[in-house]
Amino acid sequence: MPLPVQHLEFELEHDFVELNQLLKLSGLCDSGGAGKALVASGVVVVDGVIELRKTCKIRAGSVVELEGVQIHVVAPGQS
Repeated sequence: MPLPVQHLEFELEHDFVELNQLLKLSGLCDSGGAGKALVASGVVVVDGVIELRKTCKIRAGSVVELEGVQIHVVAPGQS
């Protein structure tokens, strides 16, 4: 039986956030460096595709997945 997925919502402050910073700001890792290591290891999925670019720009409407957690990214003022 699969584990339940935890859903988080992240409201952007600007047009985008870098992937490693999103992982840090969402509390999924302790630092931007740890976020880069997670991305480099191939365990982070953005919009259904494994993402290996550590500082890829994540914009409103994207869904980032990591170890049973889905982060739904929304535009400023949309949460």
